[in-house]
Amino acid sequence: MNIKNFYIAPIKGYQYISKMLPANCRYYPTCSEYAKWQFEFNAPHKALLASSLRILRCNQLFDGGIDYPVVTYVPPKLLKLLDFNRLCGKIKIIYWFVPKDANQSQYYILKDFDAINNSSGS
Repeated sequence: MNIKNFYIAPIKGYQYISKMLPANCRYYPTCSEYAKWQFEFNAPHKALLASSLRILRCNQLFDGGIDYPVVTYVPPKLLKLLDFNRLCGKIKIIYWFVPKDANQSQYYILKDFDAINNSSGS
């Protein structure tokens, strides 16, 4: 079992149950979606800290709003992007990485909902 799946599985279970309850998160993306994205792209200790701080901010003392996860990401080398086996088919884009600052070591994670909606319809 992948270590990421160990942390993401309970979050997915919570998301399945929470669909039956009224929405009450003050942020976008929701706190559970934020935690899931953190565990997908960060080390577990960093993701746990960021997710815990986000859950603590989800109350009446804070305004809420849009709060995308920020991750440190090192893009792959250009030669790895030129893998000829991957060029033969379509590439599904699920997440976009948008630079947060000028030195481009930290990125916001944005989810591409068009790719998800198109794949569920076919």
